[in-house]
Amino acid sequence: MTQTAQSAQKTLRRDATLTGIGTHSGKPVTLRLSPADPDTGIVFVRRNEAGEDVFIPARSSSVVGTQMCTILGDGAGLSVATVEHLLAATSALSIDNLVIEVDGAEIPMMDGSASAFVEAIDEAGIVAQPARARAIKVLKPVRLEVGSSWAEFLPYNGRRFTVEIDFDCPVIGRQKHAANITANSFRRDISRARTFGYMKDVEALWAKGLALGSSLDNAVVIADDKVVNPEGLRYPDEFVRHKLLDAVGDLALAGAPIIGHYRSYRGGHKVNAMALAALLEDRSAWSWLVSSDPAPRRSEQAEGLPGYFAPAFAPDRS
Repeated sequence: MTQTAQSAQKTLRRDATLTGIGTHSGKPVTLRLSPADPDTGIVFVRRNEAGEDVFIPARSSSVVGTQMCTILGDGAGLSVATVEHLLAATSALSIDNLVIEVDGAEIPMMDGSASAFVEAIDEAGIVAQPARARAIKVLKPVRLEVGSSWAEFLPYNGRRFTVEIDFDCPVIGRQKHAANITANSFRRDISRARTFGYMKDVEALWAKGLALGSSLDNAVVIADDKVVNPEGLRYPDEFVRHKLLDAVGDLALAGAPIIGHYRSYRGGHKVNAMALAALLEDRSAWSWLVSSDPAPRRSEQAEGLPGYFAPAFAPDRS
């Protein structure tokens, strides 16, 4: 079943370049975001040892790892890690087509949130393209349970996320946040939420040669039942907002925006990936929502917001 909507595909107006530190390698990483032709999708590009460009689509089928971050690979050993923050930004800002060249094995952490990627996209500009956009519309509930964690997709006329976490830590505890995702709500309420961790865990990873790029500059760090970062939290519930940010990025691997309500409890990259795979595998659970007119509208060129998300423009109910 295919429905219609009013929207056009979108890409960047011009290139954007960012440089930062890889969270595990601790080495500088540069990535370039470049405009792409209609129907290209989001594609990562890495150069192999032979000097050849290897293309890794930002799709569920490219996921090769979900431990501590989401890792995409080409099936032959070349991969790019920590893609979720960047993909959350491209998804929330409705970028359909983009080529992402990266000169290392991981996306730079920047400040541990998606804000630097949002700023780079906004500065480069967003343009509509003469091609029909499409989205995935959830038709019926799809639920996944993994131990004490669960996630589900529900029909909903917009892009809604409800994420709940429950940590045995007095600083975090049990938190829940819900949001209708639009470009503006993501910029304002979600994009600046940083990744977080415990000092004892970071020290153990350092000893193993991992997380060498992690610091107070790119993560909220907890030690002795308090936040170590001198500036404190950016949001009162920054921890769960970051988990919601991760979910937006992980579900971007559907290859198209998902019109529906995603709910999770004690989820993470693994649960997000498994839930998305379960949805996509059940063809009775979703349908394509395809635009009826590929001609860019003035409002779309200005805001970069697809018309088929119009129901989500109402005030957030979070």
